[in-house]
Amino acid sequence: MIITRTPYRLSFFGGGTDYNPWFEENRGTVLAVGLAHYCYLTVRHLPPFFSEHSSRIVYSKIESVKNHTEIKHPSVRGCLQYLKVYDGIEIHHDGDLPARSGIGSSSSFTVGLLHALHALRQRMVSSKQLAEEAIHVEQKLLGESVGVQDQIMAAHGGFRLLELGTGSKWSVKSLLLPKDYLHDLERHVLLGFSGISRTAQHHAKNKMDNIKQGKTNEELQTISGLAQEALKAFQGEFGFEKIGMLLDQSWQQKRRLAVGVSTDWMDDLYSTAIRHGAFGGKLMGAGGGGFFFFLAPPNQHEKIRKALSKIKVWVPFKIDHAGSKVIFFNDS
Repeated sequence: MIITRTPYRLSFFGGGTDYNPWFEENRGTVLAVGLAHYCYLTVRHLPPFFSEHSSRIVYSKIESVKNHTEIKHPSVRGCLQYLKVYDGIEIHHDGDLPARSGIGSSSSFTVGLLHALHALRQRMVSSKQLAEEAIHVEQKLLGESVGVQDQIMAAHGGFRLLELGTGSKWSVKSLLLPKDYLHDLERHVLLGFSGISRTAQHHAKNKMDNIKQGKTNEELQTISGLAQEALKAFQGEFGFEKIGMLLDQSWQQKRRLAVGVSTDWMDDLYSTAIRHGAFGGKLMGAGGGGFFFFLAPPNQHEKIRKALSKIKVWVPFKIDHAGSKVIFFNDS
């Protein structure tokens, strides 16, 4: 039996520049962190006496199948196909946060499952290999309209600079910031769930179509430039008011990447938070709902929460520094 623990992610800057149609022509820059909230995958060989099915997959649904081609969960089907797993297997998924909420949960699932399947075969894999394999499964095998930051961050965790370039090449660099500064950053982030779960595919596809048609070149150039400016601000250990201002500018650009990225309800939520002391913030993921975060002085957090009384779920923000890990291994 294998259990993997894989972080979700929070993207501070550069989201949208990690779509292949953009960065393969123009390069991309993303600043993101792994969240210390996790996707857990438990995987084991299914004992042969389960004659009524050869494999069992447990997530929000339960699938019992005789053939892996019958599996409805796309990531499970894609990972088993990619690694040529044909024998009976049992997979259980648990998550700290809801799916379809802008935190990269689908890619955390894919990375965590690939990690577990490799471990089940007693193979060690690097974070880079896990990310590359997850990108291949999601983009090539499943044909999903996704970028590359979610898979990279799920595999690596930490506070990272992603540099994306031609030929689908990418690199990951750690932002080596003092522990006190990172702790102060964690204290300034206010992370909440809108209560709206949505499938990102529609919004992501619209964004990619707009990129291919050149409709959002100006916005993405600005988003990329703001990511570079934010990198300098973080490395210079600037005050969070400056970084919050850059976040606000980046969010105003992201809203224009496709219809439906934001809504009147989300716009009202955002402006209310700003009026009550937030420096800046953004809706996470492709848009349309899910999680959002604000950068705000800790002494203003309670005031902001009260102003956003319709938001019932607030989640502690803490950075994961480990990436995807095998936390239990028993090959007996």
